[in-house]
Order: sequence, then structure tokens, then C-alpha cells
Amino acid sequence: MSETQNKAEEANAEPVKNEEVANQVEATEASKEEVVAEAESKAATMQAEEEAKSAKAKKAEKPAAPKETVVEEFDWDSVSTKGFGDGYSSKQKEEMAKMYEGTLSTVTEREVVKATVVSINSRDIILNIGFKSDGLVSASEFRDTPDLKPGDEVEVYVDEQENSRGQLILSRRKAKIVKAWENIQASHDHDKIIEGYVKRRTKGGLIIDIFGVEAFLPGSQIDVKPIRDFDVFVGKSMEVKVVKINYTNDNVVVSHKILIEKDLEKQRVEILNNLEKGQVLEGVIKNMTNFGVFIDLGGVDGLLHITDISWGRINHPEEVLKLDETVKIVVLDFDDDKKRISLGMKQLTSHPWDALAAGLEVGSKVKGNIVNVADYGAFLEIQPGVEGLIHVSEMSWSQHLRNPSDFMKVGDDMEAVVLTLDRDERKMSLGIKQLTEDPWLKNDVVSKYAVGTKHKGLVRNLTNFGLFIELEEGIDGLVHVSDLSWTKKIKHPSEFVTVGEDLEVQVLELDVDNRKLALGHKQLEENPWDTFETVFELGSVHKCTINNKNDKGSVLELPYGIEGFVNTKNLTKEDGSKPAVGDTLDFKVIEFSKGDKRILLSHTATYQEDEKQPEVKKKSAGSAKKKATSSNNQEATSSLGDLSALSALKEQMDKPAAKKAAPKKKAAAVEDEDEDEAPKAKKAKAASKKKAGKDAFDVEEED
Repeated sequence: MSETQNKAEEANAEPVKNEEVANQVEATEASKEEVVAEAESKAATMQAEEEAKSAKAKKAEKPAAPKETVVEEFDWDSVSTKGFGDGYSSKQKEEMAKMYEGTLSTVTEREVVKATVVSINSRDIILNIGFKSDGLVSASEFRDTPDLKPGDEVEVYVDEQENSRGQLILSRRKAKIVKAWENIQASHDHDKIIEGYVKRRTKGGLIIDIFGVEAFLPGSQIDVKPIRDFDVFVGKSMEVKVVKINYTNDNVVVSHKILIEKDLEKQRVEILNNLEKGQVLEGVIKNMTNFGVFIDLGGVDGLLHITDISWGRINHPEEVLKLDETVKIVVLDFDDDKKRISLGMKQLTSHPWDALAAGLEVGSKVKGNIVNVADYGAFLEIQPGVEGLIHVSEMSWSQHLRNPSDFMKVGDDMEAVVLTLDRDERKMSLGIKQLTEDPWLKNDVVSKYAVGTKHKGLVRNLTNFGLFIELEEGIDGLVHVSDLSWTKKIKHPSEFVTVGEDLEVQVLELDVDNRKLALGHKQLEENPWDTFETVFELGSVHKCTINNKNDKGSVLELPYGIEGFVNTKNLTKEDGSKPAVGDTLDFKVIEFSKGDKRILLSHTATYQEDEKQPEVKKKSAGSAKKKATSSNNQEATSSLGDLSALSALKEQMDKPAAKKAAPKKKAAAVEDEDEDEAPKAKKAKAASKKKAGKDAFDVEEED
């Protein structure tokens, strides 16, 4: 039974769970079961030996069935047990179990418990938590407690009750973390003030150690005024309050500013109650922006706008002020509800306009510095706080307004002439073009731009009716669209020239009083219509190209680049079809107007001319016959006149003949008159056609 006793001792030495060790009765029953198993094993061995012997004796015979060993109501007291529990009665065993139950405690994993230091060595600390075995914790986790000694109590975290090696795993570091989060949560719930240690600075704030956990202190939560150097707080202790906890990311946000604000709230209320408009106070500049500065008045902030810093113009407050500077200001306005205070600094000094020289008047020349340039003009500061506006129209005599930046820039020293001055409204208008002579008032302007003189200018602007050319700064002239070309019909100047080009012109009209100058470009060349009159005679035929068509007719391109017009009825081809745009055909001139610069043509007249020729010839033969008859009649009349005797008879005979011959004579006379007045008739006919063509062309232009 020594083997059974050894096994019981080994089983007792192994770490088991808290429930199994606590129950001594169950351990005793386990030892009894081992004794029963050993007895059964011996019985089985003896039976196997007997079976082997009988098998050798009688191989052919059927082996006898083994006898079953039945154990009924096993008497454990009759068995010799020299192992665990030997010599204890049932009552003694119950008492011993109660003693064990008092010394063993139930331990739950992942919780913080108190432990007693059993012993300390260079590597580990042995701790007793009331469990069946002691735990080991690395000595490195107790660096913050150098005075630790056996018997001291510490808090540890139960990581595992029993690992693969049967050891109890404890951690003081985890216990500190768990306890720290509990303290942090309690501080946040009860709004407690805790003290932390600033470990280092980081982007946007500081890292503070509270209860062993790193918390973030934003730069905006360090103080009520902006902090520019965070390094001054590193390595120092600071009181803070927990304002936010994020367990997901293990983040804690704390604030020191909230503690200061509570102290300043009382001061703020007191200051606002005693605040009045016009009150002069002292404050410290805590922040600067491009629109002004914020001044700490001792618990409450006020805004000093950039326009209220100085009477003069400044671009940024840092030009005249510095951070943390103590300044005197005056209260301009405040809002009790919104707790906004408007402050002023320039109001503590007199206005510069009050000290403006009395001799300054309209027409005076002043010097100053350009402080601002806008689209409509520039501001010239003649002394701090006194500015005048130079409008863009007063920068040059030119009528074409440009950007003020073309003339000046901020910082330039300029001289100007005072145009208007209002001391009450504190306004002044200035001009710089008045420093030079008006070009229209020069003595040589009449002779320089006399009618007929030729010049070269810059095209400044285009309009529907013409274009404006600048001959020199301040002197512009108008070129009407009709004065651009002799031969082309220009509807808009953009078809002929562009803005910015140089163009040669001739002066057509000069009005110095009204400052007007009429110019022309086509007048630089001779009028080609004088020559066209001989080229495009009435009845002459020319090759023309159809440029475009409309309801009234078509515009034709004639030789030498000029244009003509043909009515729709005169555009039909000989085969009855209509020509298309771009076709080139023969056209006959039916009207030429030099004054109106108009040429009317016809295509039908080119092929209808041959049909009219026989009629013309026939009409000429009839005229000759009439002339001969008239001559014979005249001779007969002369012969009969010489015979006085037969005069009466002649009269009687000639009366009927005279009645018949009268129409013939009249026709002959008319025909002779037609031959004598042929040029006049042609002119009259041409004038009639001209009038008809003019009406058609006017209709085309209206369309």
C-alpha cells in the first residue's frame, strides 16, 4: 500500500481547483477508489495465471469460464491504509475538512485582489492571495515601491488561476491599470480634481500621467489665454479634470482651463456689472488676428478691431502691437446678453483731421504715400489718419479708364492736386492728371489736328457705329464705320480692325470746344468710284459671283472687290432655273449711282438683248421712211407755193392730204427730235432706272 500512499501524496501536491482541495471528504473517497482498483487488478492477474496454466494442460479442451469476483459492501477499515488519512476517524476528518475550508478562498480570474508579500529576492516577489498556491511577480513591477518588505499588502491582478505549468499568474502592472481606470472614471463621475505629471509635449498639447495612465491635455485647455510654448510645463505637476473618456481607444482627455474659468467667472461677472461706455481700462493682448486683437481685461475678453487701433491705415495689428503687451483702451460698446465688448485705442487721441493745416485748400499740391489701391481708385495718405481718394478718372487725361494698378502701387510716393475738400465730413478728392497740361488746351492742337492732316493712332474701342482711336493721351477721335472702306460694306468695325491695332487716319472734322474729332481711313486713298463710273457703264456686261441671297435679290461680287445688287426677277437663267450662291454668271449693268455707291445689275438682260434687236432695227427703218416722206411733202409744198394760180386749187386738194400727212409729219418730227435729243433721252432713261434700282437697293438694305 506504500505505492497507493505515494500516489495520494503526489495527488495532494498537485495544484487543483479551489473546490476540489476544499472538500477533504472527496479526496478520501478518491483514495478509496484507488485501493479498490488495485485489489481488482491483483485478482485479474491471479485469474490470468490460472487460465494460462489450464491452457497448457488442456489445449484441446475449452477453457473454463473465469470466476467473477464480486465485492459487496467493502469494509475500508479492514484494509490496511498507511497512506493519506491513515489513523483518522470520520469525525476527525470532518473537523480537518472544516479547517481547510477556513484557509482556502475562492479566486476569480481578471479581477484585482489584495496580496501579502511572502518573500523578496532579486528577481521575483512571492505573494500570497489566500489561494492554494503562491504567485510570483517580477520585481521590475515594484520599482515605484523601493521600501517594499515581507508582510506588506499590495494589489495584484489575477491573470490566470493556473497556467499550463500549474502556476498562479499575477500582475501588479495590470492591477495598477485597472485601478487607475476605476479612479479616472470615479473622478469623471464625481467631477473631482486630480493631480497629474506632465511627461512630454505632443502635437497640439501635452501628455499627462494620471494614476499611471497617459492622458491628453489639449493646448486650448491649458489656460484661458493661448499658450505659445508648451515646453515650459514639461516635468511639472498640474491639477486637471477629466472631461472625456474613450474606452475603445483607451483615450482620456483632461483640462486645466476649466479650473481657471471657474475662478474667473466671479471676476467676469464683477467686471461686466461695473462696465460702462467710455470707460478707460488696461488689458493684456492675448491673441492677434488679421481683423484685430483680443485683450484680456481680467477675466473677460474684448475685441479691439483693426480700424480702431490707429487713425492711420494699417494692414495687420502686429505692425503696431505685440502679444502680451499691456495697453490702455476705451470701451466703445458692449452686449450684456452675448458678453461681447468692443474696444478702441485710437479714440484716446485727437483726430488728425482736427490738426490739418488751415492753408490746405482746393488747388493745393500735396505729397503722400499710397496706402491702398482699389478698382475705382487709390488712397493717398498725406499725413497719418488723413487720406484722399484719387479716382481712376483723375489719373490720366485719357478717356479710356484703366486699372489704377497701371499707374501706381501701394507704398509709392505720389504728388497730387486737391480737387475737393470737406473738413466736416473729413473727405478729400485728389487728382494727378492735373499736374500736366490738358492736351485739348495746348496752343498747337488746332494746327496739329487740322482738317486733312494725317495721323496714326491706337484703336481703343469698337462700337456698332464706328471705332475710337487714341492719337495721343487725352485726344481721341471717332472713325465712322462708313469711313473705313470705299468698296466694302462694313457692318461692324470688327470686320476691319481689332482693338489694340495701329490705324492710319485723316482728320475730317475738328471741334475743340466740344473736344470732338472726326476721322476717316478711306480718305487716305482716292475715291475709286470716279474710275468705276467709266468701267461699269450702263449696259456693260461683267462676270460676277453671287455672295448671298435673300427674298428681294442677291448681293454680287464684281471685279475690283466692289459689290452690286440684282433683283430676284432679274436673276433667272435663260432655261428658267435660279442660280445658287457661289455661281459666277454674266450680269449687265442697268444702274450706276456714284453718289450712293450703288450698282444694279441684271442677268436676264444679257440673253434678252438679242430678241429686242430686230425691233430696234425695224423702228429705225420706219423712222427713215417717215423722214423721206416728210422731205417729199416739204418739196411738193414748195412747188405748189410758187404757182399762185393753182394756190386755191392746192389748198383744196391739200386739205385732205394735209390731214393724212400731219401725223406722218408729227411722227417724223418726233423721230428727228429723238435723234437730236438722244443723249438727253438716255440720261432720262438712266435716271428712271436709277430711281427704280435705288428703291430696290434700299429695300435690300432694310432687310
